Amino acid sequence: MTNARPTDRNPWAPDTVADRTMPSSQVRQNVIAKARKIVVKVGTHTICSPDGGLDRLAVLELAGQVFSAMRRGVSVTLVASGAIGAGRSELGLRARPTTLPKLQAAAAVGQGQLMREFHDVFQHMGVRVAQVLLTRDDFEHRTRYLNIRNTLRALEEFGALPIINENDTVAVDEIRYGDNDMIAALVANMLQVDLLVFLTTVDGLMKAGQVLDVVHEVDDEVLALAGEGRSRLGSGGMASKLAAAGVVMRAGEAAVIASSRQKGVLDRLLAGEKLGTVFVPARRKMSSRRRWIGLASRPAGKVLVDDGAAAALREKGKSLLPSGVRAVLGEFEKGATVSVIDSSGRQVARGLTNYSSQQLDRIKGLKTSQIAAALGDKPYDEVVHRNNMTLG
Repeated sequence: MTNARPTDRNPWAPDTVADRTMPSSQVRQNVIAKARKIVVKVGTHTICSPDGGLDRLAVLELAGQVFSAMRRGVSVTLVASGAIGAGRSELGLRARPTTLPKLQAAAAVGQGQLMREFHDVFQHMGVRVAQVLLTRDDFEHRTRYLNIRNTLRALEEFGALPIINENDTVAVDEIRYGDNDMIAALVANMLQVDLLVFLTTVDGLMKAGQVLDVVHEVDDEVLALAGEGRSRLGSGGMASKLAAAGVVMRAGEAAVIASSRQKGVLDRLLAGEKLGTVFVPARRKMSSRRRWIGLASRPAGKVLVDDGAAAALREKGKSLLPSGVRAVLGEFEKGATVSVIDSSGRQVARGLTNYSSQQLDRIKGLKTSQIAAALGDKPYDEVVHRNNMTLG
């Protein structure tokens, strides 16, 4: 993977374009086979039987492969769906609940069953497991984000296997949109792992009846291949996996979607074997801080800039000054994440604002020398400093 960057690229932002000169075989041998830290995400269908109950043979097979990777010195974090499915079976429900309270009740019952199964299986292998329940919202707040990262790193030092699941009993939107896929991507970026593996019930991303070997960009054409609908037991689908893979790619890491039904799939992937669909990482890796700003935190509002400011950000890596701001959309406080958009509505950058929406509305279009007169003081020259900004 080249570390070179074109001279006209913004020096303050990562190169988020995948290396299109890198073939799948090179990614598999130079990235996947050499991965020392990985996140493995398994869906409901991977570890549950058709009636929704936990499939103990499937759990045992998965655990054996995770244990094999750990014995070879690979640090593994497991993101596992299945709590709602397990709860549905325990409660004797014939179908997946459709109302939020019943979904959350099923998750509350099933989460204990899920962890008990993992605990018992891994205990026989001498591996301690740790339950970590998260929601998408946990990644929004910088302090909580760092606390999660510190906990996961401490578990790695103890040699314990983190088993992460969405906290379905309190989640709202996430429980309906299969956000365990995105949580897996956010955890992968948080820990700066080498590889994110999605183990599912299909052989990879399909096109015209064939498995795509490699994806360089998750664009509209690729997203169209996902089709519609979700699994009968789970809440995710190929679309959510593609979105999650795109987040990991942008940060500079690789991802792969492969079938859990392939015998020894994880062992074979880590050996560099050609299985599933590989997602090529960007040429450069994002820093930890820029991963959080650009990929984890969600914007609290938007800042519309003129064409000159948009060009200065994209092409020269400049900070955003109030003179380039044309409008402020939404309400937000100082320090919030904002989306900087151009006149066409396209996001130019995402960053941490030095001014609240009310303050920014008063100084938009002004020169930095005019800020003090408008606000009574001038705490910052920049609306968003380039050190607190990620492009794209």
